[in-house]
Amino acid sequence: MRKVEVKPYTIEWEFMFEEESKKIKGIFQEELVAIYHIGSTSVKGMKAKPIIDLMPVVKEIHRVNDYNVEMKAIGYHPKGENGIPGRRYFEKDGDDRTHHVHIYEAGNEQIERHLAFRDYLRAHSEERMEYGNLKGELAKRYPFDINAYIKGKEKLVSKIEEKAIHWNQRENR
Repeated sequence: MRKVEVKPYTIEWEFMFEEESKKIKGIFQEELVAIYHIGSTSVKGMKAKPIIDLMPVVKEIHRVNDYNVEMKAIGYHPKGENGIPGRRYFEKDGDDRTHHVHIYEAGNEQIERHLAFRDYLRAHSEERMEYGNLKGELAKRYPFDINAYIKGKEKLVSKIEEKAIHWNQRENR
């Protein structure tokens, strides 16, 4: 059974991202446009589940399945779209997950959403603390119920996400 744990930020998460991104770059090579560290572990000072979220951006999403054997060889389980059209998703280490990979094709609107959310939290300490504290409380309340944990975050995530997208659009004019 998977336990929901939220931990204080650690610089180690940046190193884990860098190490894993090198492996993924080695697999996708010319197909890869960029690779980003997203999610709470990418925000300094943020409490997070210690799972590194990577977001590779590729030229053609339909070619990602061609790399499933190589991804499996470095410990990833391919999950297809996993509920989000236009994405390819991979998990590493099963119930003791260490990494999630969310692959999108260049131009997909989900890329801006993820980066805006990350960058907004990096720039807004009050929301960063509010979100981190909520995650900590939910992890204590629902240590073995990931669905309740996720549902408990939904309202605040939606609120922050809406602000983040507007903020990002203003910042990038």
